[in-house]
Amino acid sequence: MTSPTGPPAPPPPPPPARSRRALVAGSVGNFVEWYEFGVYGYFATVIAANFFTPESTPEGGGDAEALVKTYASFALAFFFRPVGAAVFGRLGDRIGRRPTLIVVIVLMTVATTLIGLLPTYATIGAAAPWLLTFLRILQGLSAGGEFGGAVSLLTEFAPPGRRGLYGSWQSLTVALGLLGGAGVAALLATFLTPAALHDWGWRVPFLLTLPLGAVALWLRLRLEETPNFRTVRATSPARTGDVVRAIVLGAGRIMGWSAAGYTFLVVLPSYLQSTLNASFREALVATVLANLGFAASIVPAGLLSDRIGRRTVMLTGAGLVTVLALPLINLLQNSGTSSTAKGAAVFAAGAVVGLMAGPGPAMLAEMFPTSVRCTGLGLAYALSNAVFSGCAGLIITELIKRTGDADIPAYYAAGACALSLLALLTLRGNDHREPLR
Repeated sequence: MTSPTGPPAPPPPPPPARSRRALVAGSVGNFVEWYEFGVYGYFATVIAANFFTPESTPEGGGDAEALVKTYASFALAFFFRPVGAAVFGRLGDRIGRRPTLIVVIVLMTVATTLIGLLPTYATIGAAAPWLLTFLRILQGLSAGGEFGGAVSLLTEFAPPGRRGLYGSWQSLTVALGLLGGAGVAALLATFLTPAALHDWGWRVPFLLTLPLGAVALWLRLRLEETPNFRTVRATSPARTGDVVRAIVLGAGRIMGWSAAGYTFLVVLPSYLQSTLNASFREALVATVLANLGFAASIVPAGLLSDRIGRRTVMLTGAGLVTVLALPLINLLQNSGTSSTAKGAAVFAAGAVVGLMAGPGPAMLAEMFPTSVRCTGLGLAYALSNAVFSGCAGLIITELIKRTGDADIPAYYAAGACALSLLALLTLRGNDHREPLR
């Protein structure tokens, strides 16, 4: 029997039906979020032309400068993710995972739909990029709250010994969302003329968020609160210093995942077009293949981490990116390389990132007690993504523009993974076997 001053006993395992319902409801909102973020990255060159057109701005510039401004807006949304993680994470730890996840999906859906309705620079002038940036900020706030709430929900509802598997669905819906965005973009690029795509076709993927968000909202309204939250609601809060240290360490452990994931899964289309002179369709095909590789490895990696530990699986992924990033980029640059070999290479690159993304959510959830889990893991993820994902396109594009070095993406991904290896070495091999605190 638990003493009045001791920690509460772990809650009993939830019924399988509740676990499955939580798995679907927690994952679908994340799909909507990453679908939209993928669409923004895939249409970066189109958005640059419509909202940051150099010829229309007083300071002038070129296509590269417009693309840099587009990625600056992209990065700004990521820097509001930590704010969203702090605000919504605190709500999730105080009032519950369910109501917080309902609020963030509504905010994300409304902001994304409005982007699809936004007038361009040619219509309203300088107000257009500012309005776009404002909506990106709202998306960043909601996305910051989504991860902490969704991962807490998934891992707290997970059956014993299955946190890696359940948490991996958060990462899988990242891949599915990016694939969904890439698929819609590829269809539009196939069936619309370039003029129609730049004129109105780019709006379609953003407007599709409205029905997707409505489905996600319906599923979340049917959710129950997690057993862990109900059990430990009255416990004393964790010490601030311990939480801060865990947030910093958690961000370090996933920085390689953040940097390599965005380099190979989101920034790749613009890099192929602007640096290697690939067509829009060719760039999208490469991105679809990379995301297919990512999606294919995530759930097996999460399941494997339930068996042999998060440490071994994530170290393997970070190490492989560190070693293989430069050869991969050089292969894509080589005009003599066959399309089949290039496709296989980008597929493999995505699969290696999946080795980090599969166990990552469960690893973060295991670092924090229930009373601060939403806030802690949400901030660790948001800070890592703000610096290493949100800035990936901006840093890579700007450095290539300034140096002319086409190997910059490889240096960026490999460098981040090399640093992440050091943080991952601090993982204990048996953390996956311990109950959530």
